[in-house]
Amino acid sequence: MQQQTNREITAAAFPQLSGSIGATHYFNIAVQTLPNFIGPATYQVLIDEAVKNGNGQAITMPAGGFGNIAAQFGVPWTASAGVDISQLLFDGQVFVGLQARSTSMDLARKAAEVTAEQIKANIHKIYYQLIVGEKQLGSIQANIDRFEKLLHDTKEIYKNGFAEKLDVDKVQVQLNNLNTEKERLLNQLNAGNAGLKFLINMPQKDTLLLTDQLSDDDVKANILDESYKYDDRKDIQLLTTVSKLNGFNVKRYQLSRIPTIAAFGSYSKNAQRNQFDFFGKGDWFTTSLIGIKISVPIFDGFARRSRIENAKLALEKSNNNLQAAKENMDYETSTIRMKMKTAILTLDNQKQNIRLAEDVYNNTRKKYEQGLGSNQEIYSAQTELKVAQNNYFSALYDAISAKIDYLKATGKL
Repeated sequence: MQQQTNREITAAAFPQLSGSIGATHYFNIAVQTLPNFIGPATYQVLIDEAVKNGNGQAITMPAGGFGNIAAQFGVPWTASAGVDISQLLFDGQVFVGLQARSTSMDLARKAAEVTAEQIKANIHKIYYQLIVGEKQLGSIQANIDRFEKLLHDTKEIYKNGFAEKLDVDKVQVQLNNLNTEKERLLNQLNAGNAGLKFLINMPQKDTLLLTDQLSDDDVKANILDESYKYDDRKDIQLLTTVSKLNGFNVKRYQLSRIPTIAAFGSYSKNAQRNQFDFFGKGDWFTTSLIGIKISVPIFDGFARRSRIENAKLALEKSNNNLQAAKENMDYETSTIRMKMKTAILTLDNQKQNIRLAEDVYNNTRKKYEQGLGSNQEIYSAQTELKVAQNNYFSALYDAISAKIDYLKATGKL
């Protein structure tokens, strides 16, 4: 769209050529009223010849004058055909518009890049949310496998009379809850998968396979690199271009004070007929001309001055927005860096908690199998393991989400 707008601006610097053809029929030819110039000349001849009237008196000019003559000029049918050409020789505003074409294209591209970056950040977050969800699904399946074995062992112990039916039912309830949780997570992953397809403009009927893996090392990679440049941010690039365009706008209105120069020319053929017979015999009369026009702005009620001042304020505002964006980048980067460090620390703690909870669960299960523990201890150990796993996956996603925000804030996404 901006490219077409630029072409429209460029068109003002090219010759403007137009042609016209037309025919007109007058049902009533226009009447023109003219002073009676025939009567005075006739009387003057009579006076000069000393002609006398019927009473034998010398003829003199009438005291009341001769009045007017009503006359029709023209014929019922007229036709014309011609071409007109004009060429702008100098207009400061047009020349500034030509200079600003590449900058306006940059503005359109930067606006598209800002939108693309926002979409990219959303895609990253949903993608890794699905990756974390699949890892969580693996943990749930591992818990299901544990409880299926526990259920089998508890049933065997029950058959041998060393456990109650209540113990079997409790394990079965826990297993049912885990299967329900797995089904709920699968539905969430399917919904997230559909959302990711939508963001990347992929047909829903197609299959999307996530191939990346996410580890703690991936999250921690390059987190010590704290260097960044303002010009890496897409929105700052956009605001820089806006300020540049506003500078062109000030220049454009300032150049509107100077004269504009244009050349023009015209060539036409005209014919008049009493009947509609322009293609037969008869003359076509030629009119041709060339000229140059210089338009000098003198006074416009201070409108031009107001436009210049308004453009200067727009430029100042865009510069302020650019400076504010840089300060906001510093703030965002500092805040998100602290958030990322906190998320990574939490991730390490939760990973350690999982190892401890797994050790507790395994030891508790061994005691139970040896008849030294109870079902309640296993349920508690399993619950603590499940909480530790959920906290870990939540911390893992928080960490990768914070890293994505950090990369976006520093323009490195």
